Amino acid sequence: MNKHYLYLMNIIKVKCCSSCGVSFNCGDSSADKKCWCNDFPPIFSLSEGADCLCPECFKNSCSLKIDEYVSTITPENALDNKAKDLPKTTQLIEGIDYYLENGNYVFKAWFHLKRGSCCGNGCRHCPY
Repeated sequence: MNKHYLYLMNIIKVKCCSSCGVSFNCGDSSADKKCWCNDFPPIFSLSEGADCLCPECFKNSCSLKIDEYVSTITPENALDNKAKDLPKTTQLIEGIDYYLENGNYVFKAWFHLKRGSCCGNGCRHCPY
């Protein structure tokens, strides 16, 4: 690839959210610094959205889709869930992986499903 093409790929674009209309930055700023949306689980196909969503709308859409999926999980099918096969991320996302309660992290079922098995600690939202 030529340098000009790589430069164009790494330009941050200002986009307008297709849901709420707010402006936001979209795109990779470098090969090492990916777009903010890469911190979220890759659960959407490109055909599902007209264009990018702002961080808040994307998080809400992602959370709804995850909650919908988690509602189909039972202890009998939890070990075969699709979340465990997604690429591993180092970022935990409040509202998707956990919520705060009295200053404590409470991990949601999605977090446990991504891990792929029960840790044996009696977690409140353990799907296993």
